[in-house]
Amino acid sequence: MTVTYDYTGKVVLVTGGTKGLGAGIAAAFAAAGAEVIICARTAPEGHSPASHPSGDPAHPSVGHLSGDSPHPSADHLSGNSPQPSVGRLSGDSPLHESSDPVYANSGLTAGQGAPTPRTGLGASRDTAADPLGAGRRNVRFVQADVRDPDDIERLIAGLPRLDVLVNNAGGAPYAPISETSPRLHARIIELNLTAPLLLSQAAYPLLASSTGAIVMIGSSSGVRPSPGTSAYGAAKAGLHHLSACLAAEWAPHVRVNTVVVGLARTEAAASHYAPGADATIPAGRMALPSDVAEACLWLAGPSYVTGAQVLVHGGGETPAWRYLSEHDR
Repeated sequence: MTVTYDYTGKVVLVTGGTKGLGAGIAAAFAAAGAEVIICARTAPEGHSPASHPSGDPAHPSVGHLSGDSPHPSADHLSGNSPQPSVGRLSGDSPLHESSDPVYANSGLTAGQGAPTPRTGLGASRDTAADPLGAGRRNVRFVQADVRDPDDIERLIAGLPRLDVLVNNAGGAPYAPISETSPRLHARIIELNLTAPLLLSQAAYPLLASSTGAIVMIGSSSGVRPSPGTSAYGAAKAGLHHLSACLAAEWAPHVRVNTVVVGLARTEAAASHYAPGADATIPAGRMALPSDVAEACLWLAGPSYVTGAQVLVHGGGETPAWRYLSEHDR
């Protein structure tokens, strides 16, 4: 059975939509006919900054992307040159905004004591979804740092309408509480919890006028212990609760739901997960960007569903005691 979605005439905003899960989500909405806007802090690979009509290059307007036109800087937190507003915090790893909900896939530089990256896990073709691909004329990009209230105001002010907001941007480096600075943890919470709250708040009038929807990209780290990424796990737990609160507060005008993502196979997965990581998941593999996108497409459409959490984790992670018991047999 094939399920198809028609988002023709709808405007969808995906934060952190240039790589990883965000790119897959943006590409799926574009394929369904939506006018998709992706925002991020640094330019997608192969796209150069464009000037803003007001003369401010830091805040270009939303505009169509094509292979031969200049483009504003976008944001995937891929560990490229750090932004002045973030940089390195008290000697800790740089905190970049990521399009992946799991810290290991965020493209961030690991902190002291981080697990050693592994090789041997090949990337699926599914991870290569490119919402800015050649010939795709219904995807537009704008530079914006979702942690910056001024950027949020400019971003929303430039939209004529909005039907769907996907709060996808997030991430964190490996950061044991006892070994890293308080400022780093504050930044992690700012990116993964405060930014989605403020962007949702700013987008509410547009979403209410279209009876639209918000989809939060959550994480399994927010529902189980997350050692080494405690601030990230706490922020994601807060995001899940924020979603439920907004769903109750804004119904029936705006629906708000969460996709809780487990281990995900993205561009960065090969350098972070050991061969055999798929075997720790009951479904036998990590989530693909298309799996997460499918859940977003369903939740964003007209529906009675609001305040829900859709778990996209392939059954979760097999507990260690299962392996111990099998070894003892």
